[in-house]
Amino acid sequence: MITRDEALELFRKYNKSESLYHHALCVEAVMRAFAREKGEDEDYWGITGLLHDIDWEMFPEEHCRKAPELLKEINTPDDMIHAVCSHGWGLACDVEPERDMEKILYAVDELTGLVYATALMRPEKMNGMSVKSVKKKWSSKSFAAGVNRDVIEKGSEMCGIPKEHLIEVTIGALASIAPEIGL
Repeated sequence: MITRDEALELFRKYNKSESLYHHALCVEAVMRAFAREKGEDEDYWGITGLLHDIDWEMFPEEHCRKAPELLKEINTPDDMIHAVCSHGWGLACDVEPERDMEKILYAVDELTGLVYATALMRPEKMNGMSVKSVKKKWSSKSFAAGVNRDVIEKGSEMCGIPKEHLIEVTIGALASIAPEIGL
């Protein structure tokens, strides 16, 4: 299997934006948290989360379609490539999430953006954030308008995890890496 260092080096090769790097770390942390909860391989799920937007910055018009080529540079396993591509299902590609890991990645990619934006608006950032505070921001469509709430809802249904639990795990995961992501 590929290492986190290899994954990080490849990610940085194709993505220079600090905010995209923070987003990758957020998704990695949430995927690791769900892997722990489900008794799955944390490194495997985490690296998948870290690499999910590998092609976003340099190839936005080919997002989720250029990824397989880039990921092959470090001999990424085919099922990890499928997971990376499937997070853009219905938005950037037609690769449907099939496994639990893929469905969770699909749901939490957008959710990390909403939780991160919520933290930025709070003086205490991630400290003491509740599901209720995120849900309050959720209802304001003008807040973090780029976050596709329909994708989160659909992902929640697909993976059979209530939205509140997705939010709770995401808050915990982002709080655990707050200094690394500027929060």
